[in-house]
Amino acid sequence: MSDCITCGACCASFRVDFSMYEVDDAGGRVPKGLTVDVNGSTCRMRGTDYHPVRCAALTGKLGEKVACGIYEWRPSPCREFAEGSDACQRARSRHGLAALT
Repeated sequence: MSDCITCGACCASFRVDFSMYEVDDAGGRVPKGLTVDVNGSTCRMRGTDYHPVRCAALTGKLGEKVACGIYEWRPSPCREFAEGSDACQRARSRHGLAALT
């Protein structure tokens, strides 16, 4: 079982920017209502440009049980994020979660 379903730290640590072409109204799959425009070619997941960071699609409580409300339609940065990577370990540390081994 993936540690991701009890973690969620990545969704509460990083800004998530991606191409506007990933948004549903431009032919992609990410729901427009969960994004903000950055410029003419880039969008950002709502909530990832605030402090504290928390993606608008994240549900649940960090470190206990979490889920992505748009998992099947999540943008490319989320699809590419690797469990156990350096960025994952940094995010876990920021939220007081133990490192993955």
